Amino acid sequence: MVDSTPLRQPPAPAADAVAQRRNRALFRNFFRRELTDRYLGSSTGLAWALLHPLALLAVYYFVFTMVYRAGAMQGKSFLLFVAVALWPWLAAQEGLQRATVSLAGYAGLIRKVAFPHELVIYASVAATLTLQFTGYLAVLVVLALFGEPVHFEGLLLAIPLWLAMAVAVTGLALAFAALQVFMRDVEHVMMPVLMIVMYLTPILYPLAMVPEGLRPWMAMNPFGWFVERLRDTLLDGKLALHWGDGLAVAGAVAVFLAGLWVFRRLSSYFEDFL
Repeated sequence: MVDSTPLRQPPAPAADAVAQRRNRALFRNFFRRELTDRYLGSSTGLAWALLHPLALLAVYYFVFTMVYRAGAMQGKSFLLFVAVALWPWLAAQEGLQRATVSLAGYAGLIRKVAFPHELVIYASVAATLTLQFTGYLAVLVVLALFGEPVHFEGLLLAIPLWLAMAVAVTGLALAFAALQVFMRDVEHVMMPVLMIVMYLTPILYPLAMVPEGLRPWMAMNPFGWFVERLRDTLLDGKLALHWGDGLAVAGAVAVFLAGLWVFRRLSSYFEDFL
């Protein structure tokens, strides 16, 4: 008698595991493309990415110390006080701006291949912030070599702070990138808005210089909190955690989830508008 029982086939990999591996591979490819095409593959891309913050820092140093005769800020030199806060702001700004317009560069792929479109945003933000964080570390080392009192042990908290910033920036980038597909002027509105937010953030000045009646409003700026925490860790060596840190992380995650929700609600229409 012939046994009609079908041969047992080896279990196939779970579909979600295969999809996850594919998505990780796509992210790595997008990440490398962002680095090589926008920065490392251009003779000016990498130089501009690193020299732009340095040039702005030099301009602010000249204007505020040579023209306005600004002295030490909270017991630290103006250069160190501003550098610790300015570079992260410019990194966040560049990451947000580049990611907002990044989908257009993958229009052909989006129209032909089904994949999670948010991977493009993740790769764009990750590539920008990775490069800028490397430049940030280099600047801190140079400042220390010139005698500035940088507390490198503060990196134990500064790195998680950068990660929280990256989560929030990614959430904003997801929402703005999705809107940019349908409203092409989002990128043009973003630049002046970011400039206004920068001057409303205590980057070039301490919060203590703000009129007392306005300080509570200024303190509501999430990036202002981030700046103050970076200065606590890298300028004063304060590594103690407090309740505001947990609240900030929760806020960053909430911004990310809200941005991801907006992005996924609109992503099914990208093929028709890109």
